[in-house]
Amino acid sequence: MSKFVGFFCLGLAAWAQTSGPQLGPLEKSLIAETQKVLVAEKGKDVGFLGRTLTADFVLVGSEGKLHDRSEILESAQSGELRDFSAYNFRVLPVHEGVVLVTYDCVIHMPEGDPPGMAPRYQHLSDVWVREADEWRLRFQQATAARPID
Repeated sequence: MSKFVGFFCLGLAAWAQTSGPQLGPLEKSLIAETQKVLVAEKGKDVGFLGRTLTADFVLVGSEGKLHDRSEILESAQSGELRDFSAYNFRVLPVHEGVVLVTYDCVIHMPEGDPPGMAPRYQHLSDVWVREADEWRLRFQQATAARPID
């Protein structure tokens, strides 16, 4: 279970950045939801995550493996994410009711066997879908940020 890297943490024509132009309500809302997921994982709030992740949620960890919803809930319950700092948010509508949120994150959590540390700097991409009146997280990919070889 601890072999994967954590969980975690929109205009059609241009990317919206938290440090860039004025953010609209959609951008603000989805950045806040993304941050809530990270806070819930760190705080072992499995209830929130259970309500927020879709039934078919999939994470591609920074090690390249697929992880399903149950693995993410188990990871949160065991408190694998120890700390994080998310920044450089970008929000992009993909289709009606589908939005991509990307961001950079500094994380602290164990990974691998024997326990090591997950890549500290990561770039994450989240796909949010609108179900009824709520945004739910359907997909996430974590990519280790490393210097170019």
